[in-house]
Amino acid sequence: MSCLEYSIFWVVVGLISYKIWLKLTTGWCTSNVCLVGKTVIVTGGNSGIGYETAGDLAKRGAKVILACRVEKKGLAAVRKLIEQTDNPNIFFKPLDLCSFRSVRAFADDIIKTEKRLDILINNAGAGVLPPKTTEDGLQIMMQTNYFGHFLLTNLLLDLIKQTPKSRIVNVSSFLAQYPFKLDVKNLNKYPQTGLRQINDLIMYCRTKLCSVLFTIELTEQLKGTSTTAYSLHPGVINTGIFRNHPLWLRYPTYLTIYLFYKNAIEGAQTTVYCSVTKNIEHLSGDHFQDCKVVDRYPNAWNPDLAKDLWAESMKIVGLHNK
Repeated sequence: MSCLEYSIFWVVVGLISYKIWLKLTTGWCTSNVCLVGKTVIVTGGNSGIGYETAGDLAKRGAKVILACRVEKKGLAAVRKLIEQTDNPNIFFKPLDLCSFRSVRAFADDIIKTEKRLDILINNAGAGVLPPKTTEDGLQIMMQTNYFGHFLLTNLLLDLIKQTPKSRIVNVSSFLAQYPFKLDVKNLNKYPQTGLRQINDLIMYCRTKLCSVLFTIELTEQLKGTSTTAYSLHPGVINTGIFRNHPLWLRYPTYLTIYLFYKNAIEGAQTTVYCSVTKNIEHLSGDHFQDCKVVDRYPNAWNPDLAKDLWAESMKIVGLHNK
């Protein structure tokens, strides 16, 4: 065996071993909790881990509302989920997180039509978006991944709090731990490294750190209620989150994820776990991965940073007088 062949052999062995290890360590939600009579909202529930999460909760008997940007895709997902779960109580409602006007309209509709909201799953997100601003004048990835969900949660908070033992689940990422400085006074500043792929990565990491910090301070805001909140890393998932990558980067990324990381069903497990598992209320504010609590990321330990982010976010989304 030549040196090259020997090297290739051990690379292949290493990759196969990693895949086996990943499968063996993937967390699975084993709870059999019934959700008949409960109402759930899943943002971005028409595809990926949002779709699989919605399907799992629908099988448990919940009324599931898919909050999605594209009506055609949302309605198609509803039809498919009803067929798969035999649960007719699955509905689509339009929600564009890039538009505060859309978020407010969605929240108003929910408040008018729903008597309870047991589980809010802030799942929707994007890994790559054009470096532009939204109609609200905000950086598009920051608004999609963070500000939209921050506003939505706060607008629905009274309804959530009046529902006994309700939960808020924020899907974040392990990339939140990378130490790209988060300046709460410049949350919408797009990085300028000279390479767009690096800029997008930095922005994505910041948005996901915001989700973790949001969860921590939200838990403080919820003290004295029966509502709890959790953040989580679902794993590296084979979904459409990287669909806006340039072609030269998109297909190698998808091939690598397809071969060596989780599928959408596996990726939905921790979201489902945080949504339904009994006796985790004392873990409100904590971060989860593979259906278990993990240590808080080093850059999320500062409680003042979470409080400052909350205060600044309230101003940006227009809730400072609430």
